[in-house]
Amino acid sequence: MNNIRAYFNQLVNINDTDWEIFSSKLVKNELGKKDFILEAGQIEHNLSFIESGSVRLYIPKEDKDVTFGFCFENQFVSAYDSFLTRMPCSYSIQTLTNVILWQISHEKLQKVYAKSQIGNTIGRLAAESLFLIKSQREQSFLNETAEERYLSLFQQRPKLIKEIPLKYLASYIGITPQALSRIRKRITR
Repeated sequence: MNNIRAYFNQLVNINDTDWEIFSSKLVKNELGKKDFILEAGQIEHNLSFIESGSVRLYIPKEDKDVTFGFCFENQFVSAYDSFLTRMPCSYSIQTLTNVILWQISHEKLQKVYAKSQIGNTIGRLAAESLFLIKSQREQSFLNETAEERYLSLFQQRPKLIKEIPLKYLASYIGITPQALSRIRKRITR
């Protein structure tokens, strides 16, 4: 739980009273590799902060899944559109490694907003974090080649990228696993 406070303290100073209100609503959830945080068709009830581990966001398809996001340690993860609208989600969130999450439910987050001075700021910071991940991905598809997208991901999280199976990386970048292998060979030469 110290990681989440440190994350917020980098952005805004949280006094002890507000931290107590917020942290009292958090629930620790430990998941194993390939466990689901959320499956397509379910409603997202939690905003989650990843203390350790990595997850992928993907659209399940009959022939092959389409991976469109990864989240790592010290990041928020949520099917935020479903969290806000209270409607079923069209994608899944699955762990890639063992994961420790700190989760707050939609209902409890509303109480934090109402009871603390900094509650709305906490919600805004979480929303901004999720938005930036989405925006960076969209811009990378518009402005970068597949190789540049791979290199960018590799530069951002070099040790964690080794935990992600190539088929998920290839899907995320928008290419086949074979094309990703060719890119990786070309880069290592």
